[in-house]
Amino acid sequence: MSNRPIWLLALAETLVWAGLLYLFPALVVHWETDLGWSKSALSAAFTSAVIVSACTAPLAGHLIDQGHGRAMLVGSALLGGVTIGTIGLIEQYRFFFAAWLVVGLAMSGCLYEPCFAFVTRIRGAEAKRAITLITLVAGFAGTVSFPTANLVAGWVGWRGATTTFAVLILLVAVPLFWIATGAEKTTGNLARLEQETPSKGPLKTALAKTEFWLLTCAFTSISVGHGFLIFHLLPLLAERNVPVGLAVLAASLIGPMQVAGRLAMMFAERHVSMNTVCATSFLFILVGVLALVFAAASPALVFVFVAVHGSGYGVTSITRPVVTANILGREGFGSISGAMTVGYMGGFALAPLLASQLWQWGGYDLVLETALMIILLGFIAFLLALFNVRQKHTHLSRPKASCSDGH
Repeated sequence: MSNRPIWLLALAETLVWAGLLYLFPALVVHWETDLGWSKSALSAAFTSAVIVSACTAPLAGHLIDQGHGRAMLVGSALLGGVTIGTIGLIEQYRFFFAAWLVVGLAMSGCLYEPCFAFVTRIRGAEAKRAITLITLVAGFAGTVSFPTANLVAGWVGWRGATTTFAVLILLVAVPLFWIATGAEKTTGNLARLEQETPSKGPLKTALAKTEFWLLTCAFTSISVGHGFLIFHLLPLLAERNVPVGLAVLAASLIGPMQVAGRLAMMFAERHVSMNTVCATSFLFILVGVLALVFAAASPALVFVFVAVHGSGYGVTSITRPVVTANILGREGFGSISGAMTVGYMGGFALAPLLASQLWQWGGYDLVLETALMIILLGFIAFLLALFNVRQKHTHLSRPKASCSDGH
């Protein structure tokens, strides 16, 4: 099967991630300075957008399961591009806030989760390689967004920057989604899937399984822990007396390390299962948090955090959909993945606020201790999910005892 549509999806994902999600942190300082709104007010708009994205993800996944993947990806990117363009015209906070709610709706239909649901539905067992390729390319979205947004803002102001990304989404990402999903629609795999009529709702079946809830808890723990650290990384390092220049360098290297982790996974998966890769990513993230705990004594440990946390978190964008499909099945994957996204994205959205409250109670030591505990509990949940699946397979494969006539 041709990889050309996957390359197109990868480029489109890079642009929508850069223009819909990363654009906010890239321009937040410009908005605070020019519009006079507080950091908390601006953060509330972004947090609300992510919550909207999480809450509408199950509907997006359901529509993709029903064969509307092309309309979902193209339409959501179109909606997002238009809305980002209108933000450049806004002067009042209530309209700014409302615009980001619409962006949140758009994100639920065109970022990783819906894209991976579409790819999984179309390519089935071949989806893993396609998902890996998409994340390798789109992993540079932050690298594209931050310098581009600030460079354009320096030339023509932040309104020109939002217009630039709106144009990139509308004139590049939307056509790429249209072409890529059209090419995928010609495969026999999709035609076969469209003719299948499930005997019962796959999501309802998944919700009845303990593994669904264990996996949801496991992946949500990663998003919460990552949200704790990423949104508070610079002040956290400052509290540990890490020099500002070193802290900024460390923060800028996390994105590239995520890509490095995905590249390493491509080589590792030849020798180990995706379940093992996923379990290892939990351990890497835990080691990263421990490195930050002791960074006050040795600032060099900041780069240990960057290496192991960045690479560990980076592979989760691949292991999450692949492991979920392996454990819960590919039938109705969009709905199942969307339901899990409520916890994953919701946790990520609320993590900065929770970390701020923890900081008020006990400083960043308490934040790190809580992150360790949450991720450790998530790791245990993941291991329990694997254990449950293995027990079920063992039970099903065990031969039934036969009764002889003489007994």
